[in-house]
Amino acid sequence: MSVIGTWDVSMKTPIGTITAVYTFTRDSSGIRGEARSKAETVPLEDIAVEIGEEGAERVRWRQRVSKPMRLNLDFDVTIAGDEMTGVSRAGRLPRTQVTGTRIVP
Repeated sequence: MSVIGTWDVSMKTPIGTITAVYTFTRDSSGIRGEARSKAETVPLEDIAVEIGEEGAERVRWRQRVSKPMRLNLDFDVTIAGDEMTGVSRAGRLPRTQVTGTRIVP
């Protein structure tokens, strides 16, 4: 699975660009993950991976953050090699563009 590893991720939000380090690992229970920002570290929930066209992976997950405000976020990204692109969404708020680069395989 190409999502496994550590990623530098940026999210362009209405309040500015937010950066975090995402780590995805695999164990006997499946894929696990966490997001670490300056403000907090949170677990990723409901991680799902689908193999798409030309070997790219579509990865979806949910996470709850409390800083800078309490939000439940849904992510939908595509992994191609060492690049991540996609969107996140918090309820009825507009989608946020997400980009990332693998920093550790």
